[in-house]
Amino acid sequence: MNFQTNWLPAEPDLETVCKTYSNPIYALSQAEMPAIILRNAYSPEQCQGLINRFTNMGLMRDEADINSPDKRTRIDIGTSLGNRGADKTKFLTHAEATHHLFKFLFDGLDNPVDLIYDSLTALSPKQEVKVAREPDGSLYGPAIFRVHYETHSYKPHIDHVKYRENRTDYQVYRFEHQFAGVLCVQNADETGRGTQAILHRCLWSEEIQPHIVEETFDQYAADNGIQNCEVELEQGDLYFFNTRCIHEVPPVQGNRARIVLAVFIGYSPEDGEIYVWS
Repeated sequence: MNFQTNWLPAEPDLETVCKTYSNPIYALSQAEMPAIILRNAYSPEQCQGLINRFTNMGLMRDEADINSPDKRTRIDIGTSLGNRGADKTKFLTHAEATHHLFKFLFDGLDNPVDLIYDSLTALSPKQEVKVAREPDGSLYGPAIFRVHYETHSYKPHIDHVKYRENRTDYQVYRFEHQFAGVLCVQNADETGRGTQAILHRCLWSEEIQPHIVEETFDQYAADNGIQNCEVELEQGDLYFFNTRCIHEVPPVQGNRARIVLAVFIGYSPEDGEIYVWS
């Protein structure tokens, strides 16, 4: 892992993190550390089993098929609030189908979605972790596999239902803080760097927004001496980070897809519940 900073993640396992921080999720909300990283949380063999299953079921294209007509640079296996949230009824219907798929998708394998929820529960001693839901009981998607292909990248941005998407008609809007949880299922190129994200020690504000829009954040960070942390993961590593911190993802290089299982997490210190969605 390459750091330009003394702003270091909490790692490498739940026991160590929980000994260091009495309430790890609160510390993350205050950006005391860039991320919580749990190394080897899910076995590489199980990761490969997932990839084989997705390919066999036609949920992602076979990487060996260089002539595939499918040229998408991102494939989702799951329900994305960011992409589908404009139509609430259709979003919740799609999420219901995802819950059905996930009931059998992991048969014979360790359930990676359970792993994320169980890990989050251990990091959040004062709250109950549950799938995000509306007052009538309708559930959001529990998690999403994102399959990214060559050239796909994310410029400096934040993810937040309140500060970026303004989703006032969804229950998750009530949470003050938002995090992401990401399980590395496959790195893009086993011979290259495993950089999953660059996290900047800079929480979003109205002052920062013009630099996001005008794509001048890199210069702003350099001018203001903003530290950053490069998160590099191996297959099976799981990490959590504060999505109000400006972050970016380098382009995928090579023929192999970068595959992650991802969730978003809504948290407020005084709230007895933590909501998780995709």
